[in-house]
Amino acid sequence: MANSINRRNWIKSSALMAGGLVFISGTMNKLAAMPGVRKMIPAAKLVTDQSAILDAPPVLKARLLANENPFGPSPAAKKAIQDAIDLSYQYPMQQTATLYGKIADYEGISQSNILMDAGSSPLLLAAALLYSKGGKSIITGDPSYEDLPSHAEKFEGKWVKVPLTAEYKLDLDAMEAKIDGNTGLIYICNPNNPTGTVLDTVKLKAFCERVSKKVPVFIDEAYIDYLPDPQGTTLISSVKAGQNVIVARTFSKLYGFAGLRCGYIVAQPETIKALSIYTTGFSLSATTVAGAIAGYRETEFLQEAFKKTMASKEYLYSVLKKEGYTYIPSATNFVMFPLKMDGKQFVQEMMKRGVGIRNWKLNGQEWCRVSIGRMDEMEAFADAFKQLS
Repeated sequence: MANSINRRNWIKSSALMAGGLVFISGTMNKLAAMPGVRKMIPAAKLVTDQSAILDAPPVLKARLLANENPFGPSPAAKKAIQDAIDLSYQYPMQQTATLYGKIADYEGISQSNILMDAGSSPLLLAAALLYSKGGKSIITGDPSYEDLPSHAEKFEGKWVKVPLTAEYKLDLDAMEAKIDGNTGLIYICNPNNPTGTVLDTVKLKAFCERVSKKVPVFIDEAYIDYLPDPQGTTLISSVKAGQNVIVARTFSKLYGFAGLRCGYIVAQPETIKALSIYTTGFSLSATTVAGAIAGYRETEFLQEAFKKTMASKEYLYSVLKKEGYTYIPSATNFVMFPLKMDGKQFVQEMMKRGVGIRNWKLNGQEWCRVSIGRMDEMEAFADAFKQLS
């Protein structure tokens, strides 16, 4: 009877209904028990590096260090989150299925092609665990987003880093040349973090069609919503064509859900099943799901947030030019530019002035990455920057 269904039976049925949603409450305990894992990584650090939490900056005039969207969530998403609180003592079973359905309908895919979790980070971890088994290697650009390959390296995997092109873009030809019998996965962040560069869509699609016949290709599209034509750029079309491609998407950027945590991957059903073994699948909160349902494809709000982001970015470009600095033209909500002083010292001096930014070292040169914030935050950056430039 419907009213007598217990949680275990619901989990079994919903895994099929919600596109491979698998709830495994003991997954992290199993990971901790894996041979060698406990020695390498304390249990408390299996999901996140706690130093990132303990070292979080104080209240800032301009928080420009984490590529967040300061214009979201939308009013509709906020209202849905508030309304969901009254029933938040319930597991969001049907609501999660509804969100799966909305994404599937929009992308023209089956729910069995989707796996959702609390942000894309747990899904990147799942891919790291699956594709590094047996000491397999993960091929990435250098620099690029390090979450997936760094986790693979902490477990059994090897990390193969491929330098960027002269235009600071991922070098697809060089990455393909690195494929050998030990390659477990190729990871491509497009647009790339931290450089903000984007690959030619036609070339990337051809690369995936060719290379995915040899090894799986993971395309991280966290910043794709900042492109002029996300639907024309996404590699979800490659998944729909039956290729061995995994596409990661997140609500953390243009949707403004960085602190709410909601992300998903799109892949072949058998890939979803394999990855779901390494996820809990039951980590989305009722409030997050409600907000995501209300905010998904909320075109007017997303366009306004995009417009404000572009205006702030153009302002940043003008500040850098005026102070005699060059920069890498960015397709994202952050900009990278070369510094004229030590990177760590620059970060510290900007922090003293209430502005949080990040630094990198690339090709022997110190670089700064500035996230795009509200105009008042960009003005605070400019004021502090002028004191140091």
